[in-house]
Amino acid sequence: MPPRTDALIEISAFSWVPPFAEGLVRDFRVRWALEEAGLPYRARLLDSRIDRTESYYLEQPFGQVPIYCEGELHLFESGAIVQHIGEKDERLLPRDPVARARAIQWTYAALNSVEPALQNLVAIDLFYADEEWARLRRPRAEEFARLKLKRVSDWLGGRQWLEDRFTIGDLLMISVLRIPRHTSLLGEFANLAAYVARGEERPAFQQALADQMAGFKQGETADA
Repeated sequence: MPPRTDALIEISAFSWVPPFAEGLVRDFRVRWALEEAGLPYRARLLDSRIDRTESYYLEQPFGQVPIYCEGELHLFESGAIVQHIGEKDERLLPRDPVARARAIQWTYAALNSVEPALQNLVAIDLFYADEEWARLRRPRAEEFARLKLKRVSDWLGGRQWLEDRFTIGDLLMISVLRIPRHTSLLGEFANLAAYVARGEERPAFQQALADQMAGFKQGETADA
């Protein structure tokens, strides 16, 4: 196992988001990985309702969260950050070359093959529901999202995890599968619902979620 750095890890996160986004903002994925690896960190809270500073865009070109800072290392994009954390702990990313490659493969699948379809449905339902084009588009968007879920469900079958044990691939896939929680889609696939529930039962997941929610509570207190 590579030696761990003594540098304090800091991530950026929002102090407020709409209720439908709580527990889904991408800093959660990083918090979860850090908890799985047992790495302490602190959160730099930002108000999502206020434009980011120019200096923030020098760290995160798209103005999103999270940014990951560890000494001189600054990273953005949750998938890249989670992989970096996985490199620190074999419990997240196997050292066997084949198992490692397959775990990384699933992170790409979660973020590139599955998440866009689910996010598209969320956008239609939560941001454009009153638009005529959205009402026309929704059936096809839902069917496409369902197809992506079916592909993951077919692969998972009766397995507990995507491969032979929990990895960063599962961490990111479960994070993504939680996105359409405003729908009943996941419930159509019993093995996927059970898979997500297994992830949510992990102590590291629960601690990460509690910490993100505490940040939102802190933001509410500051606004009062």
